[in-house]
Amino acid sequence: MNYAAVLANLSRRFRSGTEAQPPIGGAIKRGFDILGAVGGLVLLSPLFLMLAALVKFSDGGSIFYGHRRIGRNGNVFHCLKFRTMVQNGDDVLAAYLATNPQGREEWEATRKLQNDPRVTRVGTVLRKLSLDELPQIINILRGDMSIVGPRPVVKDELELYGQAADYYLKSRPGLTGLWQVSGRNDVSYNARVAFDRHYVENWSFASDLKIIFKTVPAVFSSRGSY
Repeated sequence: MNYAAVLANLSRRFRSGTEAQPPIGGAIKRGFDILGAVGGLVLLSPLFLMLAALVKFSDGGSIFYGHRRIGRNGNVFHCLKFRTMVQNGDDVLAAYLATNPQGREEWEATRKLQNDPRVTRVGTVLRKLSLDELPQIINILRGDMSIVGPRPVVKDELELYGQAADYYLKSRPGLTGLWQVSGRNDVSYNARVAFDRHYVENWSFASDLKIIFKTVPAVFSSRGSY
């Protein structure tokens, strides 16, 4: 099932009135997201400013990077991050994949590269500690994302979800989630899809809290983070 087919199927259900329910968690989850995001911005503002300065002064480029991701119901949004790659990242990636068959195979299987030539020195540190994702607190306040949820994906990735894409589209993507505390890039893409489906099918406020508490040691261990 491709991306267009997934969205067409979702649109038909909306018109039939069978998909009128709010995203998983409803008002409880959204209220927690707003309180958590506001508190996070206040408490982490000094760190936020310091990281912004590091990114800016490292190469003089832009501080933030907004990548187009697929959100709930297939809505496209710009997922904010501190920039961790060189400015001409798309050109660097294309050149790398054209001359590295193993790298291309890794990219096609996981949409990740363990030794990504686009990542800057500052970006490597930010990624190891997941600090590049702090600007997504703004996405949470906007309603694009949730504190906990499936990992935000790009259009091409959603096609890899097959029938499980339907579950992904029922929830707001998360700043953290079951995949992030279960090994991240050390697990296969199929396992990642299974984690997302399991999360949506079995959501509870208690499970969100458990994932949040597990996120801290997962970040410090840097397991699967690159």
